[in-house]
Formats: sequence, C-alpha cells, structure tokens
Amino acid sequence: MTKKNRAFLKWAGGKYSLIEQINQRLPGSKRLIEPFVGAGSVFLNSDFESYLLNDINPDLIEMYKIIKRKPLQFINDARHYFQPKYNNEAIYYQMRTEFNATSDVYQRALLFLYMNRHGYNGLCRYNQKGGFNVPFGRYKKPYFPEKELIFFAEKAKKATFVCKSYEKLFQYLRDDDVLYCDPPYVPLSDSANFTSYARTGFLRKDQEKLALLAENSKCCVLISNHDTALTRELYANAECDFINVARTISSKASSRKSVSEVFARFRAHSPN
Repeated sequence: MTKKNRAFLKWAGGKYSLIEQINQRLPGSKRLIEPFVGAGSVFLNSDFESYLLNDINPDLIEMYKIIKRKPLQFINDARHYFQPKYNNEAIYYQMRTEFNATSDVYQRALLFLYMNRHGYNGLCRYNQKGGFNVPFGRYKKPYFPEKELIFFAEKAKKATFVCKSYEKLFQYLRDDDVLYCDPPYVPLSDSANFTSYARTGFLRKDQEKLALLAENSKCCVLISNHDTALTRELYANAECDFINVARTISSKASSRKSVSEVFARFRAHSPN
C-alpha cells in the first residue's frame, strides 16, 4: 500500500499511525470483521473483498449507513455546518442541544460530523442519560473532510455496517474470516479510565470475555491493547508482540511519552 487514507472523523485512539504494523499481522482472507470499528482507519487501509464493521455507538453506525447510501447528498448537506458562522461557541452548544433532542437519524448524522470536527479534541462522549456532552473545541478553522468522505463512501460499497454488542460478532464468523479487535483500552492508571464513549462502559469483565472469545474463535483474531499486567494475563495463550507508541497521556502537550502496546494474535481454534 503506497498511500495511506485518513478517516473523515477525528478519533481518540485511532489507528492511522499503526496501519503498517496492523496490516503486517493480519493474515490474508476474504472478509475482515471489526467489532470496534471506530473511525475505520484499518478498514480504509486494508484490502479485503468484504467487511463486516460494527460499533456499539448507534450514531456512528447510522451515519456510516447514510454515507454509504447517499454520499453526495450527505456531503452537500454537511458542508453547510462548516461555514464560519457555525464555528462559534454559542452556536455549537445550540447545535449540541438540537442533536440531543432530535430523533431524526439523518439530522443526527449531520450534527455528529459537525460536533466531531468542532468539539474538543475530536472526542466522542455521552453522559449517563445518553446526551452528547463534549465541549466546544475553539479551532481557528475546522476542516471539512470532503475527500475523506468520498473515499469512505466508495470503500463502503464493500462493507456491511451493524450496531451490536461485540459478543454478537463472534456468532457471525465463517472459518476463513479474520477479526481485528480494537476495544477500549485497559487503562494505564485509575485516573486514565475512560468508559463513556457509548452509554455503557467497557469494563474488566468485557476485556476478559473478549479474550476468551478470541481464544476459542474458529478464525484468526488480532487484538490491540495497552501492555499491562492485566493484558499479559488475558493474552497469555496468544502470540504477543509489543511496540512503543507516542501518546499524549495528560492535558499538557509537553507530556508526550512512549507507551507500550500489545498485539495479541489468536490462531483459529479447531474444535475437537
């Protein structure tokens, strides 16, 4: 692959910088399944015949479905929210209130992209009542990702988008599938625990369940996570290798440190 393709969304924990390392570890197959697709960097930078892409966030998945179905209309309508007048704190909070109040799927999709590009640090966060609560980002001129949207829409012709629990995806497997799992990472410290991406958190029991499902899967599973004592325990029966990744782990830009991450590869399980 000569040219890397960026996702049209800003995304905490996105895998754009690790595409080469991930692709090196994914075996060849016809279909890639991602239970935690996020912004889709692996999808956008891999070459499979088809994709089954899942996320627990319904706003994200509904937006992807709309872009696949009517990309030109979505792009033209979304561009409206990237006029200078919408890069305003009061307008942003007005739009956020509108997003939280409406059940119109198309309008939510447009505002989801708007808030992703105008909100603080590209975060995607909801409160306990399910309300999007990311503050205004104060950017000079938010970027409208038109070319990235066009590329996504074209690649999406190969994809099926679903919104289910990660456990459900393991029920769809064929013997020759490959799974890439990028779950919410095990926190490096108690203060780093971030579980409000969707309306429910991703707890230790979920990390344990995912590892067990991967270990007993009938096809190959690759998991990314932080390198911690817990993940080393969970992935003890996998083929593990480790890389150091530059990561901002505090609010200060000067606190950019190298963090160890693990790739755990579970080979296909052959039932007795």
